[in-house]
Amino acid sequence: MHDAQRSAKRMLTLLKIRNLALVDELVWELGSGLIGVTGETGAGKSVIVGALKLVLGERAEKNLIRTGEDTCSVEAVFELKDPSEVNAVLEDGGLDPCDDTQLIIRRVIGQTANRQFINDSPVTLTLLKRLGEHLVDLHGPHDHQSLLSVERQLSMLDAYAAAESAVSKYRESYRNWRTKAVELEEIRHAENASEQELDLLRYQLQEIDGANLKPEDEQDLEDRWRRASNSTRLVEAAAAATAALNGDDGILERLSEVQRLVRDLEKLDPSIRERTASLETACLELQDLESNLADYADELDINPAEAATLEERVNLLESLKRKYGPSLTDVIARRDAAAARLDTIENRGEKLETLERELAACRTTLDANGKSLSAARKKAAPKLAKEISSQLKDLGFKQSSFEAPLKTLPEPGPQGLEAIEFQFGPNPGEPLLPLRQIASSGEISRVMLAVKSALADQDATPLMVFDEIDANVGGEVAKAVGRKMAALGTRHQVVAITHFPQVAAMSAHHFVVEKEVSGGRTRSRLFPVSGETRIQELVRMLGGGGEQARAMAASLLNP
Repeated sequence: MHDAQRSAKRMLTLLKIRNLALVDELVWELGSGLIGVTGETGAGKSVIVGALKLVLGERAEKNLIRTGEDTCSVEAVFELKDPSEVNAVLEDGGLDPCDDTQLIIRRVIGQTANRQFINDSPVTLTLLKRLGEHLVDLHGPHDHQSLLSVERQLSMLDAYAAAESAVSKYRESYRNWRTKAVELEEIRHAENASEQELDLLRYQLQEIDGANLKPEDEQDLEDRWRRASNSTRLVEAAAAATAALNGDDGILERLSEVQRLVRDLEKLDPSIRERTASLETACLELQDLESNLADYADELDINPAEAATLEERVNLLESLKRKYGPSLTDVIARRDAAAARLDTIENRGEKLETLERELAACRTTLDANGKSLSAARKKAAPKLAKEISSQLKDLGFKQSSFEAPLKTLPEPGPQGLEAIEFQFGPNPGEPLLPLRQIASSGEISRVMLAVKSALADQDATPLMVFDEIDANVGGEVAKAVGRKMAALGTRHQVVAITHFPQVAAMSAHHFVVEKEVSGGRTRSRLFPVSGETRIQELVRMLGGGGEQARAMAASLLNP
């Protein structure tokens, strides 16, 4: 069972579907290895694929919602033995990494809005798509874009060549080279700067530097100016408040009379002191208030010249913010950009020489890393083509040809010094054509399976889903397809949705999708089959009928 254990490194353990198309509620617990899903046409197998596509970040339409319901949902639970790759995507998207080995993805589709969650945190559809690329590889009759992409083909070759380190070094050197090239282009463009631009940059620097900006002092300045501009009104209000407290017949004088009366009460009934204790506190607080207001009024004696200076400073800041803002931080950023641009223009000669030297050094490093990567690719390409050819022969292409030719690029590209495009010829005597020119979905499906089989050890995607890729093939080829999928199941978790008993019989776990009508409503259900029920399902797939079909079904399970 060692191989089966290898497949469980990272896998889908649970899929919950609710109110999606014909499914009202489905809870699917998956195992490892090859998982076969069968059922009559229209039973609802496509719902499973649709649910997985939602997990992968595909856009959802309202017509997916089961008739009569307001929302539908899909929840997928993955077990991650090594969550580092997934965590890198999560952290890059601003999310917390997985606390343990479990990752939960949930989609909720409503009539007016759709939501998606990763470990209960709301996420964008873009992030969900990025994460899905590391979890599920889904292939159906029309899901071969990744295989047809020349960029993806080059990545497949690099994986087969175990060239991860060489690829990483090349990409880093390519980024450095491109960055220096852009900087050099900007410097060269600066040579064409007009005197008018230079005058404007110098003026902006002089104007902003002259203001001696300190964003942290802005609020204090505005508060001081506001007090100064309203000093007369503030003094009058403070004086009136002070007079009301301590003037003739003021609050404090009247409170003194209250204090006298309360003291008389306390002499006659000492028990009342608990109720009158707050009077003393109130008198003291009002005395403090009167004193503070008097001090405040004295401090408001602002020099008119100071008020004018403050107003001038505030007006200057507001003017700068209107020109370069909207905030002082933005003004300072504009100043720094102008200074950098001016420095670039005024010192372009020296900078030009420096950047040209740095660009040449970057190109030397790029070429060296590119040659190292190219050597690994040139060595691996014919081996990969030979391996895929061997896999294709097992899948019924007895006389087919497959090549992985490398083409040197005129200039270094983001992926290296060369490009690749897989070439395939299904029949002898016919020219090899790029995979994108192969019209037959049955052929391209088997080519894809051959490529996946050849790269089984290098492919890190934990779950592979094959949606009826065995369509349009004969019995013996279908059996070969089943064997290939079963072999992939030793290294990955593989879900095969199939109409072929030869494929279903190879699965380690067999599930059937069935339609049933209850209460005037149609719903799809999924259930595992084994033993006699599995034989009955294989008999149905064989076309039914008698002991001969039953014997054939049994022989498929026990070849």
